[in-house]
Amino acid sequence: MNTLQLDLGERSYPIHIGAHLLDQADLYKKHIKGTLTAVVTNETVAPLYADKVVKSLEGIGQKVKLIVLPDGEEFKTWEVLQKIFDGLLENSADRKTTLVALGGGVIGDMTGFAAACYMRGIKFIQVPTTLLSQVDSSVGGKTGINHPLGKNMVGAFHQPQAVIADLDTLKTLPAEELAAGLAEVIKHGAIADAEFLSWIEKNQDALNRCDPTAMEHAVRRSCEIKSQVVAQDEKEGGIRAILNFGHTFGHAIEAGMGYGSWLHGQAVGCGMVMAADLSVRVGLLSEADASRLKKIIEALRLPTQPPKLGVDRFMELMSVDKKAEGGEVRYILLNGLGQAKIQTVDDDLVIQTLIAHGVA
Repeated sequence: MNTLQLDLGERSYPIHIGAHLLDQADLYKKHIKGTLTAVVTNETVAPLYADKVVKSLEGIGQKVKLIVLPDGEEFKTWEVLQKIFDGLLENSADRKTTLVALGGGVIGDMTGFAAACYMRGIKFIQVPTTLLSQVDSSVGGKTGINHPLGKNMVGAFHQPQAVIADLDTLKTLPAEELAAGLAEVIKHGAIADAEFLSWIEKNQDALNRCDPTAMEHAVRRSCEIKSQVVAQDEKEGGIRAILNFGHTFGHAIEAGMGYGSWLHGQAVGCGMVMAADLSVRVGLLSEADASRLKKIIEALRLPTQPPKLGVDRFMELMSVDKKAEGGEVRYILLNGLGQAKIQTVDDDLVIQTLIAHGVA
C-alpha cells in the first residue's frame, strides 16, 4: 500500500492506494468517532463491494446504514440527494455520524455534498471504485450536484477524512469506464508533467488492459499531481483551475447531450483535444504537440469528435462555467505539454476551434 498526504493544515488527510483495502478496518477506524456510519453507494457497486465495507465497519463496532442510490450521472440531482438525508434522519444520525462514499464520481460528489450540508457539516470518507474517481474526483474536496443549466453548479468544498483507493475494484470496470478514467490520467500529464505523459504514451497497451502495475503508477502519480495543486489552492481561487483542462468544452458536451449520454471522462477526453486546438490558435502550443496529445487520447479509446450541438449552443453552454468571471469564460490552455495556463480567449478563435471540430 502507498499512502500520500494531502497537506491542508488541519484539514490534511491520507490517500491510501493499493490492493485489498476495502476490508482493512483500521483504515476506517482512525477516522470514525461516533457509533453510526452510513455507507452511500449505488445499485451497480452495492452487489460487488458493499458487503465487504459493511462487515469491516461492523467489525470495529459501528452500526451501519446502507443507502443505495440509482446509478448514473442523470441521477446527480436534488431529488436523489434527498434519499441520503432521508436515510440519515430515519436512523437518527447526529454530528458524529460518518458517511462513507462507496462508488464512482457521482457517489463521491453527492455523498460529500450531503456531508457538507447535514447538520451543517459531518465527516465523510471517500472509497472510490472507478479509475476516474480514484485519480481525480475523490481527491480535493469538491462536492456537488448538477443543475439542468450546468454541471456541478450546486455544491460545496468539503474535504474527506481519508481516501481509500482499492485497486482491486478496477478489475470490474467496463472498458468505457476504464477509458473515462484514463482521460483524467492524461490530463494530469498534459497540465503538469510531460514525463508522465510520455510514460502514458509508452504504456498505453498496459493501461488499456488494466495491468495492475500500470494502474498503481497511474493512480499514484495522478493523486500526487492533484494533491500538489490542491495544496496550493484549496478553493480554486487561482492555480487549481488548471485541473479543469478539457472540462469547459467537456461540460458543455455533457450538458448539451443530457447528463449520462456521454461519460464525464469521454467528454473530458474530447474537450482536451478541443482545448489543445485552441491553445495552438492562441499561439501557446505547437501543432505537433496538439497532434501528439490527440493520438494519445485516441489510443486510450476516448472520443475526439464532439457532437453536433451547433456553434451558438456550444458557446451558450460554455458561458455557464464556474471559471467565468464578469461574463468572460477563462479557458485552461496548454503552454507546451506539461504546462497549463488560465486565460480569456477571443470568441472568434473559440468559434474557429468549434467549426474545425464539426460542431455546426
